[in-house]
Amino acid sequence: MTQCKALLISAPSSGSGKTSVTTAIARWHARRGLKVRVFKTGPDYLDPMVLQRASGHAVYQLDLFMGGLAHCRALLAEAAQDADLILVEGVMGLFDGKPSSADLAAAFGLPVLAVIDASAMAQTFGALALGLQKFRSDIKVCGVVANRVGSAGHGVMVGEGLPDDLPLIAALPRNAALTLPERHLGLVQAIELPGLDELLDGWADAWGAAVKPGFEFATVRFEPQTAFATPPLLLGKRIAVAQDAAFSFIYPANLDCLRKLGAEVLSFSPLKGQVLPDCDAVWLPGGYPELHAEALRKHPSFFADLREHLAAGKPLLAECGGMLCLAISLTDGDGHVHPMAGVLPGQAVMQKKLSALGLQSIDWPEGSLRGHTFHYSSLATPLAPIAIASNPNAGRACESLYQQGSLRASYIHHYFPSNPAAIAAFFAG
Repeated sequence: MTQCKALLISAPSSGSGKTSVTTAIARWHARRGLKVRVFKTGPDYLDPMVLQRASGHAVYQLDLFMGGLAHCRALLAEAAQDADLILVEGVMGLFDGKPSSADLAAAFGLPVLAVIDASAMAQTFGALALGLQKFRSDIKVCGVVANRVGSAGHGVMVGEGLPDDLPLIAALPRNAALTLPERHLGLVQAIELPGLDELLDGWADAWGAAVKPGFEFATVRFEPQTAFATPPLLLGKRIAVAQDAAFSFIYPANLDCLRKLGAEVLSFSPLKGQVLPDCDAVWLPGGYPELHAEALRKHPSFFADLREHLAAGKPLLAECGGMLCLAISLTDGDGHVHPMAGVLPGQAVMQKKLSALGLQSIDWPEGSLRGHTFHYSSLATPLAPIAIASNPNAGRACESLYQQGSLRASYIHHYFPSNPAAIAAFFAG
């Protein structure tokens, strides 16, 4: 049994400030020389990029659906062996979704810090906080943060009526300068924000000035998880992974999975003009090809290399944005049509509204995989899907899986650890 100070940061709803508070706490303690490990509940790529910069360590997903209980337990236990502090940022509201952030807190005994946007309330703040604390008896909401208070007096007011076992940990003032820009899929990527470190330091300073003296993180015991042996099914295989601002939606656990399977992972950046490495397989993850379509089209060999790779019968997995750049054309948000690689029949078009969102389970020919979908585009293709995903929350988003030769493509962002053997069977060719 390994012990480590730990906390899950949640809220009544999205937009309350979970990411900024988690980031502030991580940065504040990392600057003081502590080893901080941060996890993100549920599928997300953009928040973890910021959290990684704040903590100085890769941010992994904790998702009871995508990864499962044993996988999440192993990640936490491994982190606890080396970390001084573990922070877990929740998803949506504390009790939203199946599984929810509360389910995760209950599974691992994580105390919960509730972040409440206090900008439009006074004493009702206490009632809302108390409701979060009492709604489920199997979790412990240990304190609250009043976010975006208008003044010191407002910060005092919202804390009135809180019981002794639900203290106000901090009242953070509203500050328009300490905000991150957003676009259609969420936060702008960390690598696109040159002033990010100054912003993170500003958040940390605000936390340090606001946190109540004497606040201590609870120590949590994490059970060690017996490691499951991963056979080196990809030993000797070289897998090229596009990785830059156009192809950035990559779970660290996916790369770990490929390496544990024995593969050599070769990262390359099409946006920097780098050529496709000599490889046995390619993974084109999601990202923002629509923002970089012109640069991708002007790359002297990228599309031609992909066509040659597929002509040789080598495996290529394309997910969401990676799939869009393989279509005949991609129409961006401004209506400009960009010729793409043309190896996937069909046209991709960016939409003004959300097209799909939800967890996904899909049966590949090699076995069942889990993941999620989140996109603002559509793909019109004559290809018939070889499989259609199901949504565990009965949502409308049920994505198709397409195959043409050695190309496999889908809007699904697959979580490789959900079935390493299936991933290995595909990439092995």
